[in-house]
Amino acid sequence: MKNFIKQTAPIRPPASLRAEYSAVSTSEDDMDGPHQADSSPQSRPPNMTYVYGLTCFVSLGGFLFGWDQGVMAMIIADDRWLRLMQPANDWSVGFVVSIYNIGCVIGALTIGFFADAWGRERTISLASVVFIIGALLQAASYTVAQISTGRFILGLGVGAYSAGVPLYISEIAPAKLRGRIVGILMMILCFAEMVVFFVDFAFFFLESDDWWRLPLAIQVVPALILAVGCWTWVPPSPRWLVAEQRYDCALEVLTRLHGSAAAEEEIRSIREVVQEQADVLEHSNASWADMFRGPVLRVTLLGTGIQMFQQITGTNGIFYYAPELFKKGGITDPTLANLATGGVGVTLFLSSWIPVLYYDRFGRKTWFQIGLIGMVFALAGICVLQQHAADYPHSKFNYVIVMFPYMFFTFFNMSWSSGSWAYAAEIFPPPLRAKGNALCTASLWISNFVVAQVSPPIESATGYGLYIIFIINCVFAFIFVRYFLGLVETKGRSLEDMADLFGINGAGVKGEDGIENTVTQGKTKLMNLKRHAETDY
Repeated sequence: MKNFIKQTAPIRPPASLRAEYSAVSTSEDDMDGPHQADSSPQSRPPNMTYVYGLTCFVSLGGFLFGWDQGVMAMIIADDRWLRLMQPANDWSVGFVVSIYNIGCVIGALTIGFFADAWGRERTISLASVVFIIGALLQAASYTVAQISTGRFILGLGVGAYSAGVPLYISEIAPAKLRGRIVGILMMILCFAEMVVFFVDFAFFFLESDDWWRLPLAIQVVPALILAVGCWTWVPPSPRWLVAEQRYDCALEVLTRLHGSAAAEEEIRSIREVVQEQADVLEHSNASWADMFRGPVLRVTLLGTGIQMFQQITGTNGIFYYAPELFKKGGITDPTLANLATGGVGVTLFLSSWIPVLYYDRFGRKTWFQIGLIGMVFALAGICVLQQHAADYPHSKFNYVIVMFPYMFFTFFNMSWSSGSWAYAAEIFPPPLRAKGNALCTASLWISNFVVAQVSPPIESATGYGLYIIFIINCVFAFIFVRYFLGLVETKGRSLEDMADLFGINGAGVKGEDGIENTVTQGKTKLMNLKRHAETDY
């Protein structure tokens, strides 16, 4: 079964190049130099169009993620849906929404096993099949139990997307553009969040009690395209191919992506690090327990912490309940409140271009801190304007509150939205990258579930006290980024550098006689010199 699912076909150069193309030797004896042919092979340039094309296609998983973030909000508030489903109480409606998050947690964790066993792209393809089943069950439902079952199955697929897609695109991206590549994923996700609001809004006016089935059903089309494309067209991750000891195939994929010169340097670096990490983790064969041992524990805490703070600093607490936020801010006209809510989606999409264009110009830590400062000011503005609306309910000044959620999402999108996904996907050593990213993504979904559950009662009991809690969480997030565990800057570093950056390479480990293994340290320094000879794109 495993061998049937994973990609095993040879990956060769184009036919026009095969006669003259000479791959880097795959024998261990020739690791220090390229295989010498009678004539030099034709040099192949970097193909960034191919890199961006793969990124956009695989990011259909992000599109479906964004679609399902927003598709249910208008549906569960509609009287026609409520009359059909007849939920027993508000808790039943909440269960329909929250069971999806539970499925996402489980789906994200499955990436830790399946992405290593079957390959990143084939796992995304199979996740699409699960997603399609869940979407069809939702669209065909007539009871709360049926739609909840569909939501759970759909969540399994979305959870796998949310862990698998960033993992794949981070492994095909050039080191200097990894932030931009993940930014493209988030831009496509935000585009879906914007579009789904207007799609729901359009179908809402159909004179049919079944209008809500259409926005749930049409998402099957992109999921089917993604399933077929990832099975037949998207190449395996070169890092996964090296782990499978398919070195010529990995070299060919890297050459198609980054060009011949960079590919030969990268394949050596990847092989060296994979072998080194295999030696370090030999005692446990890269198990889940390794996530909580020695220096890897620090990486795990950083990754899961970053993804947790991405959620508890307010993004979905505002996104899910924006109409209520505007209402308590003095915008009592439902039409205006809905239009203001639609503006949130537009803001998310427009601001998502900032990391695409500029994210790799500054460090991850810099963006995180800038974002938090702006988010705090925006949250403070929401608190002030809600209090003003309570004191002066008919003041025209109340409409100013619209700008503060937009300000919040602008700062969030330019920093934490892309940054947390990029950081979690890049910091783990090769044998633990899939498991590490799965665990970090599960942390995000658990935090998402908690925020979705506790925000309404806290907001009902305290009013703008909810946003004060978000401000406090932003302060803790700032401390976490700046001081806690020494968050390591990863801008411009290759994925193979991460083990050295976080001290997981075996260097400096004490031997039985208490003397540091200086030979290992010297080898590591030599490897670093090789890795940093990168080609500009």
